[in-house]
Amino acid sequence: MSVDRDLQTTARLALACLDLTSLNDADTEADVVRLCARAQGPFGPVAAVCVWPRFAALARRELPAGIAVAAVANFPHGSADIASAVSDTRAIVDAGAQEIDVVLPFARLRQGDERVVAELLQAVRAACRGLLLKVILETGVLVDDALIARAATLSLDAGADFLKTSTGKTPVSATPQAARVMLAAIAADPRAAARVGFKASGGIRSVADAALYLDLCEQALGRDALRAARFRIGASSLLNDIEAVLGGAPSAPPPAPGTY
Repeated sequence: MSVDRDLQTTARLALACLDLTSLNDADTEADVVRLCARAQGPFGPVAAVCVWPRFAALARRELPAGIAVAAVANFPHGSADIASAVSDTRAIVDAGAQEIDVVLPFARLRQGDERVVAELLQAVRAACRGLLLKVILETGVLVDDALIARAATLSLDAGADFLKTSTGKTPVSATPQAARVMLAAIAADPRAAARVGFKASGGIRSVADAALYLDLCEQALGRDALRAARFRIGASSLLNDIEAVLGGAPSAPPPAPGTY
């Protein structure tokens, strides 16, 4: 944790930058209504609620204007089917959501097919002009720093507003090393350095976890990036620990190395 940021300050930052997420296969309308109620908790609102496209309109009705609705496209498989990814995106736009989290075709990138990756991302960007586009790289599958950096570059070239680590549906989700590579790509791109944000997602369950990614973002992009416009955490259970800390309880200890 940053030496000049205490636990409660970290918890408040994490809350303000939280994409409160439910992407379970069995999610129901009642689950989404409960999620939206949780997003408006006693310590203040989260940045966004992230749901399946079929629940985006419901979430928008349940939330105040100050909390964004995000929904996922091409999720979680990262298919190379451009028409399907665009269809997901248009459904999200039509539902009144403000943010699209699209999965980059990571398997095709591993095969060296950069063309389809670029074309899919460009088509999705065109289908949601004016809305916030987060590109999920699925770094736990890409693994290699060079591949992660290339995925980041292709995403930035396509007009991404955020680079996001993971779907949370693979054995390895967010890791500090993947975050460093992604943040370095943003910082090195003159078109992105002052505009594009970073989202850590998957396995972030405590304020101590969140602190690590806040610190990495601050080191790469500067303190001004520690706001919802440039930094997000995608999580479901993190809110429990944030509320515990803000209510006066100690934070849960961070997980052992390698379990992010």
